[in-house]
Amino acid sequence: MEDRRTIINMDVDVVNIQKSIDRVLGLAQSDRGAYVCVSNVHMCMEVFDSSEFRSVVNDADLIIPDGRPISWAQFFLGSSVARQVRGQDIMNELCRLSSEKSIRIGLYGGANNDVLEEVKAALSMSYPGIEIVYSYSPPFRSLTTEEDNAVVDEINMTGVDVLFVGIGCPKQERWMAEHKDRLNCVMLGVGAAYDFISGSKKHAPRWMQRIGLEWLFRLFSEPKRLWKRYLIQNPRFIYYFLQQWLFGKKFN
Repeated sequence: MEDRRTIINMDVDVVNIQKSIDRVLGLAQSDRGAYVCVSNVHMCMEVFDSSEFRSVVNDADLIIPDGRPISWAQFFLGSSVARQVRGQDIMNELCRLSSEKSIRIGLYGGANNDVLEEVKAALSMSYPGIEIVYSYSPPFRSLTTEEDNAVVDEINMTGVDVLFVGIGCPKQERWMAEHKDRLNCVMLGVGAAYDFISGSKKHAPRWMQRIGLEWLFRLFSEPKRLWKRYLIQNPRFIYYFLQQWLFGKKFN
């Protein structure tokens, strides 16, 4: 039976990395569409601000606590086994298992085709024998109906088991929800993972990740793009979560 903790308005599974991998592999073998949300403070506040997006996220087959504050919140809400499960770590492990377990990998996202080629080269070097059977960097505009149908047909035709979707939150979560009933694979929203894999962005040092300061590293790396997300949304998250934790307030 699944164990979830509602953090403000977002339902997050209490998992560790092995349970997450097992769930993803089980979904991949089910031969039906499924999607996984990789949750952090930004996603939590997007869920808080939009009832439509709340349904998109909470209807996911698995919601993992990617952000350290999310796993801390689960702990304060009574889950002593709550652990952070980074989406990047799950992606790396699934890529490692691709050859061993014949997992066919698909890539959807990336800033452009050059970035996607760099991602494919980096993954192939890190995980010899990885089966990358599909890759596509969509334009920033919306796809036409014909283009979208072609994408769906090709993903299904190539037999993708796990599709990594990297077009940013909340766009990628909406895309996965819209395509769940049309695709025969499990989709994982991986945000900026392609930029990290290609080397165009740097990971925060492990010590910053462990103490929940990965956001600060990213803020200093991209202040113009991320200042609003972190300097406005982080305090909002703390304010509303404290109301939930201390006073049992519900926000639905």
